[in-house]
Amino acid sequence: MMDIKITEMTIADYDEVFALWESTEGMGLHPEDVDSRNGIARYLDRCPGLSFVARDEAKLVGAVLCGTDGRKGYLSHLVVCPGHRKRGIGTALVDRSLTALKDMGIRKCNLFALAQNESGLEFWKKGGWRCYAEFGVKVMQLQIE
Repeated sequence: MMDIKITEMTIADYDEVFALWESTEGMGLHPEDVDSRNGIARYLDRCPGLSFVARDEAKLVGAVLCGTDGRKGYLSHLVVCPGHRKRGIGTALVDRSLTALKDMGIRKCNLFALAQNESGLEFWKKGGWRCYAEFGVKVMQLQIE
């Protein structure tokens, strides 16, 4: 991962993160509400210390959203720009979120992946996530050790 720096996501990262989400195939976005600047600001305020961004020097190259309901964790919108994939950045972002959840006493994490996002599904399966297919959406869960 050479010079990649991972830091907690803040609302100041929003424009860059949203642009990366928009340019990434396989992302299910809702910019009119939950994925709007206000929606993400609420999410980050409600779940501090769980979502992260990755930068190669000043350039944003990856991001992940993570939250919790107090029982389980939830990952969404993991993205790494194409030129930086296969370097461990996605795994490092996920690991930071899972470690933060574990530190809170959360031992299970869920995510929703679009059924047609084959590369995304392969990434999650390689990481040990189990898949439950219902209603055209694959719900995956990982026991955090």
